[in-house]
Amino acid sequence: MYSSNNPRSALQTIKLYLSRQATSFWRYLLEQTLLLMFGWVPTIVGMGLRGIFYRLMLKMDGWAAIESGVRLRFANYITLHHGSYLDEGVYLHACPQGIEIGERTIVMHGAVLHVYNFRDMPNSGIRIGKDSLVGEYSVLRGQGGIQIGDRVYTSPFTQIVAVNHVFDDPSRPFVEQGITAQGIVIEDDVWIGSGAIITDGVRIGKGSVIAAGAVVTSDVLAHSVVAGVPARLVKTIDGSQPAGDERTIY
Repeated sequence: MYSSNNPRSALQTIKLYLSRQATSFWRYLLEQTLLLMFGWVPTIVGMGLRGIFYRLMLKMDGWAAIESGVRLRFANYITLHHGSYLDEGVYLHACPQGIEIGERTIVMHGAVLHVYNFRDMPNSGIRIGKDSLVGEYSVLRGQGGIQIGDRVYTSPFTQIVAVNHVFDDPSRPFVEQGITAQGIVIEDDVWIGSGAIITDGVRIGKGSVIAAGAVVTSDVLAHSVVAGVPARLVKTIDGSQPAGDERTIY
């Protein structure tokens, strides 16, 4: 029987916690020390310090800007390319196949990028291309793998969830029935509206638009506009309509 007063049980709990924070106790100590020393420092001074010292725990290709209050776990599996930006309150948990953020890509305030693979699934990870944007409070769960192309914009509160629970057996709790994790691919030049949800196993084609609040449960062809729950095709972008009007700002 489990007892909170059992030293062995307490030790096992601590070991489990540490195993889900870093690759080893020494890596945990390094990462937490760097976060404690430099993670809180505000302004451009803090970004400069983190740009120098965070290289000790993550991969940084060129210079990346990391605001104060950014939380990192399994930082040795995080790669930030030149010009990428992590806003305040961002949380990256890269266990274990990693998170890669492309050149000049912005991850906005409160966004969560979470791989969290403790089942040894081969395709877990999150890869984001160049000049993309992850909107405020968006959630990306990458157990099945998330591949996002260049110039992909997600609006606030978007959810991209590459994992799903199995619940077919009514005699067993769903937490005992396993998961599926097929992965999600979002090609270049896609715009995803606020509050949209992209479910596991979906591929979104190049140049498409996902309307605000849409729930995408099947593939979206290139240059399509989809909306609704579940999302359905409402328009094909074929150049037959003017690209803009007097309200368009460039």
